[in-house]
Amino acid sequence: MPNLYATSDLHVTHRGNAPHVESIRPQTPQDWLLVAGDVGERMGAVIDTLATLRDRFATVVWVPGNHELWTTAKDPDQHRGQARYDELVRRCREIGVLTPEDAFPVWEHGPRPLTIAPLFLLYDYSWRTPSAHGQPLEEAMRQARDAGIVCTDEYFLHPEPHDSRAAWCAQRLELSEKRLAEIPADHGTVLLSHWPLHRHPTEPLRHPEFAMWCGTDETADWHVRFRAEIAVYGHLHIPRTTHRDGVRFEEVSLGYPREWRNRSRGAVPVRRVL
Repeated sequence: MPNLYATSDLHVTHRGNAPHVESIRPQTPQDWLLVAGDVGERMGAVIDTLATLRDRFATVVWVPGNHELWTTAKDPDQHRGQARYDELVRRCREIGVLTPEDAFPVWEHGPRPLTIAPLFLLYDYSWRTPSAHGQPLEEAMRQARDAGIVCTDEYFLHPEPHDSRAAWCAQRLELSEKRLAEIPADHGTVLLSHWPLHRHPTEPLRHPEFAMWCGTDETADWHVRFRAEIAVYGHLHIPRTTHRDGVRFEEVSLGYPREWRNRSRGAVPVRRVL
């Protein structure tokens, strides 16, 4: 029986993570791997890592995280915004890695078919602290700055040609919702995204202000509406299993060396989810 594995937040350019990436290997030649974003910041490193994983697994499905969308001075590839995402998709297709722009694959090895839906959604700053709820975004940002918590996306994740990251998120929500609605009614789903679809995984955040950069209220019921058996995500660097409305949520991040070294179980670079 094939296995479905998942990983995220490999951050391959961080010293200490490469050996753990090397350990990500299948148990059978038919195993699949889901990659929930943040492979790295430099496009070349992202594609090289995905190509290595594709050589090992029968199918690899990838969604971008915020770090893949960064445009930094050290990256030879200076695509920005939508153009950067499009270039990542183009290069993934060259190496046989599936993306949110490809036909959704179907996992046939269970009681019912499961459509694996890779989703690129971003965030719209709607996950605010109670004191910032209902306030203008500028006030929520001020509170975040005062707390010393401003996501680096504000400097490196460019939304162009969209007016803002929230506007880009709105477009991705519309596109993704339409595609999810086309999944056959007798299929369940595995919803794969970098940012969590529901807000409950952000509850353990040490700094609740950071939740603004973690998702959107618009997806709060997608795990129910679209018949999810599992929702796989990363971003938070809080690897764990939770449940909401009878649906299993799996945060599958490796994270930074300073994080996994402090965990009692150490680094867990990949999880078997089915």
